Amino acid sequence: MLTEDVLKESLAFLRSKGFGDAEVGIILGTGLGQFVDEITIEAVAHYHHIPFFPISTVEYHSGKLLYGTLQGKKVVVMQGRFHLYEGYDFVELTYPIRVMHALGINKLLVSNAAGAINPDYEKGDLLLIDDHINLQGGSPLAFSNVSEFGPRFVDMICPYDAELSKIVEEKASSVGIKLHRGVYAAVIGPQLETRAEYRMLRILGADAVGMSTVPEVIVANQLNLPVLAISVLTDECDPDHLQPINVPEIMEIAKASEPKLIQLFKSVI
Repeated sequence: MLTEDVLKESLAFLRSKGFGDAEVGIILGTGLGQFVDEITIEAVAHYHHIPFFPISTVEYHSGKLLYGTLQGKKVVVMQGRFHLYEGYDFVELTYPIRVMHALGINKLLVSNAAGAINPDYEKGDLLLIDDHINLQGGSPLAFSNVSEFGPRFVDMICPYDAELSKIVEEKASSVGIKLHRGVYAAVIGPQLETRAEYRMLRILGADAVGMSTVPEVIVANQLNLPVLAISVLTDECDPDHLQPINVPEIMEIAKASEPKLIQLFKSVI
């Protein structure tokens, strides 16, 4: 059960490992690991050492919390995130957001790898998430003592911060980075969608689909943290021309697109 004492224990451990106050929290998605090379790292904590932290079970997620300096700002970075398909519940997989908030962050930058539903999008493009559709069947705010951590009924009329989005769009335009703006649909996974499901997602108004991000964004909104989220589009989900999943190709596309993502995140920071 999530309590203030649980949160304090995690925070005390991180303080003992050299984590100081941070301004910006960053979540690195699948295949997006080069970002850490941009950070002057001052402290590292492996997830399995942090009290009450979940443990990342995904092959492509490192499983470390990093603290350091980037662009003159103190940042705390999740190198690897958690998903429902790993067997965690919503409260567990969003616990790191609450820990980063306890460390003092006042902005949250989120990245993920996603599939392109919009036929105008291509592999390697970036999507600035403007809104989302929660198809994961639950909420990270649906627990008995949620009011101890913020309002129970969180307004999601504008879950992604307009000011941060404007900064990123202006930067992308100035350096010639193709940046779409659209709607991200979150599903449970880990299986990919059927052709009929991709058609359904398009009808619902989704531009991209993935298996993360939305629970984290909901918690950030409860904590009044302005959020920026960008997807790297690693595959094209055209139901009439589907190809078998190619995980190595997805990882390569994420890796190749990451410098653009880094440039945009650095412009915000």
